[in-house]
Amino acid sequence: MTDPNDVTSASADPASAVGGPDAADPDAPVRFDTRVAVLVRDDLATWQRLNVTAFLASGVASDPELIGEPYVDADDTGYLPLLRQPVMVFEADSEALAAARAKGVERGMRVAVYTADMFATTHDAANRAAVRRVAGADLDLVGVALHGARNAVDRLVKRARLHG
Repeated sequence: MTDPNDVTSASADPASAVGGPDAADPDAPVRFDTRVAVLVRDDLATWQRLNVTAFLASGVASDPELIGEPYVDADDTGYLPLLRQPVMVFEADSEALAAARAKGVERGMRVAVYTADMFATTHDAANRAAVRRVAGADLDLVGVALHGARNAVDRLVKRARLHG
């Protein structure tokens, strides 16, 4: 069995990832060149952690390069496509979230944020306004998502713990 923590990606196409699958063995393990990491603040209630993770994953999924093909079951029922690679979910304190955001932005990674103010809003425009009112370094972060080169993302999440 493959360790899910060892499966990561910079290549959006799993076939071009290190050890990518081929038509002969679609179950072959894939080692992606990039990583998707979601960090949630460690003092959140369970519903908040789940909500923040879902919103941040949707931000990462906004990159069409990271989305796979639609799913179809044996009855020919179609389903929405999902991200092509695993999402590693971590928990960390507010200092680690701020550091990950700052370094991710500085290094040109794709970064998504979720702030405490967003819990009080009811729609996307209000969420964006809540973020827009505050300088990046002063955001009251409850979650951060990063997508970038595997080793670079790993360095930014080293202070965090795998959520579990």
